Amino acid sequence: MKRIFTVLLLSSLFYGCDVIKQLPRSTGVTETEAADGIKEALSQGLAGAVLKLNKEDGFFKDAFYKILIPEDARKIENTLRDLGLGSMVDKAILQINRGAEDAAGYAKPIFVNAIKSMSIQDAIGLVRNGDTSATHFFREKTTEQLIAAFTPVIKSSLDKVNATRYYGDMVNKYNSIPLVKKINPDLTGYVTMKATNALFDLVAKEEKNIRSNFAARTTDLLKKVFGGIL
Repeated sequence: MKRIFTVLLLSSLFYGCDVIKQLPRSTGVTETEAADGIKEALSQGLAGAVLKLNKEDGFFKDAFYKILIPEDARKIENTLRDLGLGSMVDKAILQINRGAEDAAGYAKPIFVNAIKSMSIQDAIGLVRNGDTSATHFFREKTTEQLIAAFTPVIKSSLDKVNATRYYGDMVNKYNSIPLVKKINPDLTGYVTMKATNALFDLVAKEEKNIRSNFAARTTDLLKKVFGGIL
């Protein structure tokens, strides 16, 4: 009876009340299988979020996630454009986003490990909470790991695509102007936080989709766990 109750409770994450009523009284699945079903669905959503950013133009051509010049350095951009150096600014912005796109792929194993460590109690808690409760769970569990993993990767990625050099050239050019307030040319921390926040925001959107979109919940394991009613 406990086993059946847990399956019904966990399934509400994906099906809603109307679908839950369709579940047979005896599903023949264990609590572990039910938890694994949720983990697979979350893995699918999280992988989708990573893949959307971990590709060429994943950041750069997304109006919402595109990483721009740091806010405290926007005056540099305006000044350099006024001086006819807009191409230098554009190149720096492009390479900043290329670095973030390259690093985004490193989030996947961190997310996967967090999913694997999720207990049945964790899963039940996600069911009981709001539309982005899983995202909040992963933010709490993985933010420090992401920052620790992203920082060297972002630095390496920025160096690899010459973003550090392009941005450094831009800032140094600005800093050479007499009487201006000097700007720190270090990009790594800024891009790391922007990339991390973008991932969590997209994960939240994927979670909402999994919860509300019937088609987004279709996986082989879910079919097995929930009696093949999808």
